[in-house]
Amino acid sequence: MRSTGGGYAGTDRDSDGAVDVVVVGAGQAGLSSAYHLARAGLDHVVLDHAPRPGGAWQFRWPSLTYGRVHGMHALPGMELTGADPLRPSSEVIGEYFAAYEDRFGLRVRRPVDVAAVREGDGGRLRVETTAGVWSARALINATGTWDRPFWPRYPGQETFRGRQLHTANYPGPQEFAGLRVIVVGGGTSAVQHLLEISEVAARTTWVTRRPPVFRDGGFGEAEGRAAVALVDERVRRGLPPQSVVSVTGLPLNEAVRAGLASGVLNRLPVFDRITPAGAAWADGSRVDADVILWATGFRAAVDHLAPLRLREPGGGIRVEGTRAVRDERIHLVGYGPSASTIGANRAGGAAVREIRRLLSRDRTATPVL
Repeated sequence: MRSTGGGYAGTDRDSDGAVDVVVVGAGQAGLSSAYHLARAGLDHVVLDHAPRPGGAWQFRWPSLTYGRVHGMHALPGMELTGADPLRPSSEVIGEYFAAYEDRFGLRVRRPVDVAAVREGDGGRLRVETTAGVWSARALINATGTWDRPFWPRYPGQETFRGRQLHTANYPGPQEFAGLRVIVVGGGTSAVQHLLEISEVAARTTWVTRRPPVFRDGGFGEAEGRAAVALVDERVRRGLPPQSVVSVTGLPLNEAVRAGLASGVLNRLPVFDRITPAGAAWADGSRVDADVILWATGFRAAVDHLAPLRLREPGGGIRVEGTRAVRDERIHLVGYGPSASTIGANRAGGAAVREIRRLLSRDRTATPVL
């Protein structure tokens, strides 16, 4: 079934339907892809496991207001304007995504979990979900990383008597009032957590595996291209992708300068083991803690693609542009170099152009008798 709103194509099929393209995920990458699929007139369905619009943004902590968001870029065809910078980003961006879906008639099925993508009949893909099975000629994977928080393992971790949690479950600073908190991780989230928790906690301690690199000065188009190129090189070699942010360094803004001056952002090398009361280093030093907060990043949520055997020996999926090298029907958007919001927008359009060529070629191919 095709949408009549604005001439955009979509599908209302409940399941067991044959469509041109299945899009998995309705965050920035998924909605961008759906927008371009609709403009191209390709029959598609968008499957999203989240309970409501907003992608991973809907799960962000309340203290992350829209004005503090790092690098949010508007979706194609519709700007985000007039947002209150003091409102939680989860609310602002959730409402924006919902309005975007409505404006362009993007019929997103939710909540739907995709369990596996397998080889189907007649060269099609079989997409098995909690809402039934879809058959597709191509698939755009836009699942991001939020559902796969990375928890490092250290000796004694199971003995810690305090609370351990990950950025994915961070509730905001209020729950840490009067507590001693160790924050582990060298990225933007770790810095944000430290700056706000330190205002209410009894003590904060920052530990990282490598010394943090702070970026002073501007970050223009040339620097952005260089950072993306580093991530892209790993993906082309079949290695697990690093985030674009991980190679850009930490922006040295006013709040960070204040954190460095006050000592909040003075880091220690990562501990050697965790004790029941906190953490310990090989030199005999110890830090007692009530909470260990792991701001240690995320991994790509691609386990449902495992039956297609796309992974390389290096552990990642080798990608050229957005296309999986081992299967040209599979496109990964928001993966590796396209993990930023602006990168996801561009990659969505690029994936649809590749898929149009693939489907056009298949339709005009002459059968070999």
